[in-house]
Amino acid sequence: MVGIIFLSLFLAVMIGVGVWGMRRTKTLGDFFLGGRTLGPWISAVAYGTSYFSAVIFIGFAGAQGWQFGLNALWIAFGNAIVGAGLAWVVLARRTRRQTQNLGAMTMPEYLQARYGAKHLKAVAASIIFFFLLPYSASVFKGLGHLFEAVFRIPYDIALLIMIGFTGVYLILGGYFAIAVTDFIQGIIMFFGAAAMIMTLTGQGGGLSAMLGKVAESYQVHVPPAIQPSLLTVASLVFMTSFGTWGLPQMTQKFYAIKNEQVISKAAIVTTIFALMIGVAAYLTGGYAHVFFTLDTVPRNPQTGAILYDSIVPALLTGNLPELLLSLILLLVLSASMSTLSSLVLVSSSAVAIDLAPVQIDPKTGKDRSVAMMRLLSAVFVIISYFISRFQIGFIVTLMSLSWGVISGAFAAPYILGLYWKRVTKAGAYAGLFTGAAVDIALFFALGAAQSPLAASIAIITPFIVVPVVSLFTTAPDEDILEKTFEGI
Repeated sequence: MVGIIFLSLFLAVMIGVGVWGMRRTKTLGDFFLGGRTLGPWISAVAYGTSYFSAVIFIGFAGAQGWQFGLNALWIAFGNAIVGAGLAWVVLARRTRRQTQNLGAMTMPEYLQARYGAKHLKAVAASIIFFFLLPYSASVFKGLGHLFEAVFRIPYDIALLIMIGFTGVYLILGGYFAIAVTDFIQGIIMFFGAAAMIMTLTGQGGGLSAMLGKVAESYQVHVPPAIQPSLLTVASLVFMTSFGTWGLPQMTQKFYAIKNEQVISKAAIVTTIFALMIGVAAYLTGGYAHVFFTLDTVPRNPQTGAILYDSIVPALLTGNLPELLLSLILLLVLSASMSTLSSLVLVSSSAVAIDLAPVQIDPKTGKDRSVAMMRLLSAVFVIISYFISRFQIGFIVTLMSLSWGVISGAFAAPYILGLYWKRVTKAGAYAGLFTGAAVDIALFFALGAAQSPLAASIAIITPFIVVPVVSLFTTAPDEDILEKTFEGI
């Protein structure tokens, strides 16, 4: 009952923010970037909440906490220091300045304008569409199953509720509504994560005692012969930390900041936020070694295989009081809805902004792009529903590939373009295609279990390819470079 009350209040606030955001949304820039008016706290928390979804609490925390033990904390530290804080320091200032100089609102728009490449925007937008949309659908699916298990709501109805509410506040208020709701959701996530880890730690006799128990039990539950290698741990840390630097839904947060003065504050806030969420999630996963034995850990009744996605839910429902459990459910919901709204917004922009011409009403002369963006957002939410409802084989494969392909394609052309003037159009194309192709090839060659390694190689390879191709191809246009680096 407590959970239903919390959920109802939470969803009501989300709708209210959507209506408020609609009143502030007049132009396409308002809808997609919040008018570039967001301060450090909202910008930082929006970045952090987009970073973490239900995947980290339900899937990653259980799987990596059990398989890696305390080594899973390296993922949390990497995410906080590299994926969050360092990303703001290295990328935010130049991204904000260059996208404003070039009048770009999306990653594809930036790449096309930066390199003077006529077709680069369409190619980049197509990659975003085909790989981000299935990823957003997978998060919807996870939320639907979570609500089915906790609130005893049928999966189809739970899915409709989640998609309906996310769609309403996104379609009404655009990025401003997303950023404000992200801030509210971020507060829930931060204090929910703190309460969760403090409660579990206290039940085990304190932090020092719990860490000792985890280390001891891990050696019994996961013998050294089957423990993950250093390469496996390192590739997962790299993919989830540096890999986010090339994801359009993350870099969009840099476009929207009010001014460059907010960057230093945002970097600190984002780092602290990410550290709390990451440590709480992976430490909880590691605590499974204390709260479960090999006989009691959730397993598939037919095969006997460990159900990693069930470890953290089973741990929490069995050890937290109802009030705190309701707060944790809101934490997971907040993490997922913030990620989902960013994914849908960026996915819909791939069509509404990058692939469709500017919509001008011939009678009034008004820009109809905002209406187009709202329509596309609604369409993409509906498509997400059908993907979530009917899991088609190739769609599941696209979900597994999404991070590696997108970050592999965009990271090098984007990051090198921010700093090195000698990057050429041919180099950008080469990096884009190389990153995507390498990840797809290695994914099928090595198997899904080695997808972090495949993604890491796919991200690194273009940083070699882009400079080599650029040095042997025609230098960039000086007018483009002058405009891009103005004020830098």
